[in-house]
Amino acid sequence: MVKITFQSVSAQKPEKDQDVDKIVIPQAHGRLVPPMKPRKPFPVGLCCLAVGLVIFTLGLVLPSIYIYRYYFMSQMPEDSLFHCRVIYEDSVYAPLRGRQELEENVGIYLEENYEQISVPVPHFGGSDPADIVHDFQRGLTAYHDIALDKCYITELNTTAVMPPRSLWELLVNVKRGTYLPQTYIVQEEMVVTGRLRNMRQLGPFIHRLCFGKETYRLRRRNQRQRIERRETKKCHKIRHFENTFVVETVICDRF
Repeated sequence: MVKITFQSVSAQKPEKDQDVDKIVIPQAHGRLVPPMKPRKPFPVGLCCLAVGLVIFTLGLVLPSIYIYRYYFMSQMPEDSLFHCRVIYEDSVYAPLRGRQELEENVGIYLEENYEQISVPVPHFGGSDPADIVHDFQRGLTAYHDIALDKCYITELNTTAVMPPRSLWELLVNVKRGTYLPQTYIVQEEMVVTGRLRNMRQLGPFIHRLCFGKETYRLRRRNQRQRIERRETKKCHKIRHFENTFVVETVICDRF
């Protein structure tokens, strides 16, 4: 009897081939495929962040420049205090006196919204030295007549008194010269109506000016009334300017 046996193909390979380490590289359709590098996404978020930072910076810088220019610069001490002199035509006593000169110190406080005027003893006489406060928050004006050492309170005349910002701009524009442009004088007459006792209701600026002094309420006369000669001694005058013209305030104890 004859026995027929079969061997597998691997069994027919030499043994030495089995001992060799083999590295098998996978192939696709018989060609090498290089590894794919992932694409980097476009930095959209970074660009948006940069644009946002630029806008944010501009939003801080521009308002800061505005605030510094219109508030902090204007409140510097050297730009808030002015020593002024003005030449004006005296229409009340002209041509006896002709052109007159008025000198005063002006303090403008934009943040507190008030003005303080200091009028020294005038050279020409006929007017009293005075300290004046125009409080635009309270709508009041206080005259401290230094010669009499009395205070007089009246409503703020916004027609004759420029607001702090406008007056500040006017004085800054003429600060290059010593004199203001030649101007004229107008007259207003006040009458005492009574004494004031409660000073705190007048606000801190007027209270500080008039503290410890006799203080009276004034009323403005709409039409000037003729004052008899015997009553002229009861009136006193304060000349000042907070505008493009000089104001002579006549204060009479009675009418």
